[in-house]
Amino acid sequence: MKLTLREENTGGELLLFKEEAGFDRLFFTRDRFNKYFTIAWNPGESQTVTIDGTEYDFPANSLLTLLFNQSFRFKNSENIVAWQFNREFYCIIDHDSEVSCVGFLFSSTDHLFVPLNDLAQQKLKLLSDVFIDEFKTSDHIQNEMLLVLLKRLIIYVTRLAKVGYAPVKKLQDERFHIIRKFNLMVEANFKSEHSVSFYAEQLCKSPKTLSNLFAIFNQKTPSQIIQERITVEAKRLLCYTDRSVKHITFELGFEDVSYFSNFFKKNAGASPSDFRSSLKVAKEGK
Repeated sequence: MKLTLREENTGGELLLFKEEAGFDRLFFTRDRFNKYFTIAWNPGESQTVTIDGTEYDFPANSLLTLLFNQSFRFKNSENIVAWQFNREFYCIIDHDSEVSCVGFLFSSTDHLFVPLNDLAQQKLKLLSDVFIDEFKTSDHIQNEMLLVLLKRLIIYVTRLAKVGYAPVKKLQDERFHIIRKFNLMVEANFKSEHSVSFYAEQLCKSPKTLSNLFAIFNQKTPSQIIQERITVEAKRLLCYTDRSVKHITFELGFEDVSYFSNFFKKNAGASPSDFRSSLKVAKEGK
């Protein structure tokens, strides 16, 4: 089942998938013009999800959030319940004060697999049923009702994710928001700005203070986050496009192909050309 709402005047779209075989996303090709954020729920048994060419375990009774520029596929997509929306329907950046998820819930490097206890599963089941009812109720307030439900879903998922990430709320809120801002800034600038000092300056912090802040939350260092974001994008470009290594080098803000190749090998375990070749071999093997 695939349910869709489209606002003709804004281009806003909201979709719900349930028991839909073949549900996936290919950002660089088929879906490059459909910039959907995705919230996927796996109410069944553990299965594999492949995100940007890398396989992950998608645990049973858990949620996963994905950015609009990510490609993914599920081993058993018919067991997944998923919501998709574009920024024209609801812009999480413009409405960050409402949902407080920007730079946290949706990420290009660390994928959040949010575990659900029995109560959370019951609530999500009820919420998904209400979504389906509203999709099937075509009246003058349908868009408004579905928008309210989407906000409620995002807020609820954010709360669930925060339980394991920032349990001491009063003490950590301000610091947590700085981390969110850092992640958002990296997403916007990683192709041109590779140094921690740039982001620290934008946040009015020293690089050391920023690193200590991430350590409090048991997070990767700011430098690791920047490097991983660049590496993920390089893998995407090598996997889903035919752009040359030289083209990718300059696109990602490097001036020297050899330097970029060494950077990629250090972070990905193989040179760009070997990584691309291994993908071709894997595809031919299938």
